[in-house]
Amino acid sequence: MLPQRVTLVEVGPRDGLQNEKQAVEAASKVELVHRLQSAGLREIEVTSFVSPKWVPQMADNAEVMAGLQRQDGVRYSVLTPNLKGLEAALPTRPDEIVVFGAASEAFSQRNINCSIEESIERFRPVVAQAQAQGLKVRGAISCALGCPYQGEVSPDEVERVVRLMKGIGVDHVGVADTIGVGTPRRVQAAMERALRHYPLAEVSGHFHDTYGQALANIYACLELGVHTFDTSVAGLGGCPYAKGATGNVATEDVVFLLQGLGIDSGVDLDRLVDAAHYISGVLGRKPVSRVSNALLAKRTSSVAEAA
Repeated sequence: MLPQRVTLVEVGPRDGLQNEKQAVEAASKVELVHRLQSAGLREIEVTSFVSPKWVPQMADNAEVMAGLQRQDGVRYSVLTPNLKGLEAALPTRPDEIVVFGAASEAFSQRNINCSIEESIERFRPVVAQAQAQGLKVRGAISCALGCPYQGEVSPDEVERVVRLMKGIGVDHVGVADTIGVGTPRRVQAAMERALRHYPLAEVSGHFHDTYGQALANIYACLELGVHTFDTSVAGLGGCPYAKGATGNVATEDVVFLLQGLGIDSGVDLDRLVDAAHYISGVLGRKPVSRVSNALLAKRTSSVAEAA
């Protein structure tokens, strides 16, 4: 039995745009969020509170949060990698914060110069302070299916990070295939380890389409009952470890899949395609999403025939 309803966490404004080389104005980011919530998305990862030295695209984080016309029933989340980031984020009134750790020891050492255990322990005061402010804390486990440095990552390694996140009080855990090498059976094995420690409602999947496996991996998760997924409008966000490869699975492609399965996501596909068309225009390129490109071409054809 597949779930009857799926929750999509839209990560395009944060995880997608932070990888762009060109500057994107705060007003364009705000407009994107407004279009996404108009399309029916109720979970939106808006920005991150990190050093602009490392992620210059997110330097306008407070301006973007201040510009939001908030809707009831929409949860606006932000990434906060440390206490300094959390303290900067709190005045902007996020509904949820996101912390992250890698399932690969090699990735952790190479990227933040510390062990996995040390990296998770750094989040303990962040989690405690966020929860004291009434905020939910979502944890992301990167490189859960593979690592650009060590190669394959085992389910045991994933479960180890799940336990560590549970130990510091993280409310929700997301299993992320950062480099997009996962395939359905391996994804299910990793998810099953997370489900040993968290209920279905508090486990999610985050899949990159680098090798074209993202939709198959989402279907494999649906078979387990997992019903929350990170997606990115227009397929925003490349894979930094595979030159020229696509990154996050496109929200439109996932919504089209869910519609075909008779699963409700609460998302209006036409409005979502409009949002994808909008931000792709800002960036000066076509959406990565195959569904967006197909539907936009169909619209153009219909207009031409009508004329």
